[in-house]
Amino acid sequence: MNKILGLVLIGLGLVGLAWGGFTYTTREKVIDIGPIHATREETHNVPLPPIAGALALIGGIALLVTGKNT
Repeated sequence: MNKILGLVLIGLGLVGLAWGGFTYTTREKVIDIGPIHATREETHNVPLPPIAGALALIGGIALLVTGKNT
């Protein structure tokens, strides 16, 4: 179980360090008057700090190393 969790943490750490965050888009209804409809799309950025990716990577490596010793 530690081996799988370690691999998952390493993968997440590498992805976090490579991309540094993710974006998503939401739609908001601005006007809705009878047959007239207007929407607005807004892009939101969610940054991931590099320290979080590094900690996940180090934690995954530590789990793999300790899993081999036992």
